Amino acid sequence: MDTAPATPEPRDRAAGQPAADPFATGPLSAASADPAAYLAADAVIDHDHPAIRERAAGLRRDGVAETARAAFEFVRDEVAHSADIGRWSGAYRASEVLARGDAICHGKAHLLAALLRAQGIPAGLCYQKLEVLHGLVAVHWPGSGWVRLDPRGNIPGLVDSRFATDPAEERTAWPSDPEKDEYHYPTVHPTVPPVLLAGLARTRPGAGGYDYLPAEL
Repeated sequence: MDTAPATPEPRDRAAGQPAADPFATGPLSAASADPAAYLAADAVIDHDHPAIRERAAGLRRDGVAETARAAFEFVRDEVAHSADIGRWSGAYRASEVLARGDAICHGKAHLLAALLRAQGIPAGLCYQKLEVLHGLVAVHWPGSGWVRLDPRGNIPGLVDSRFATDPAEERTAWPSDPEKDEYHYPTVHPTVPPVLLAGLARTRPGAGGYDYLPAEL
């Protein structure tokens, strides 16, 4: 997602009931029953690339959660979102994103998934329907299940995505407005969905790259 969607005003569901949380996400479930699918390398989440392996090793910490946090904060804070800097490299493969230093949300999600899988941490891709399809990462935690991480990149006063190991603590970049048919998809994909991959493969450097992306899955 390149620009901020309008933040909806809280509305009461009924008199005396609290307003719905626009950042509510909902539970996740795996698209594949094979746990190994969420550790595998492929052409996009290419964690077998030497540069990914080297960067992942540099992010290793004493515990699994702290290693995952370090990877998340690296991608969120050190890899620029293309729209924020106006550079628009067009990179979407994890190793290319790492080399070029910027990407849109999908490329950043692919890099985070690769860095996590390189450490043996199960990770997949999940999505939010906004004006265009927004990409996130889900990590599987024993006892907690799948938890969303949004490495899009923070914007002071506007975006404040955070690390979490529990679904109740998820904090993603953008709110969802049900009146605009915006919502989080409930599925964790082990690979990039074909309709999105086709759009990413057509993208060229420049802001017009968003024109090739699907609005929904």
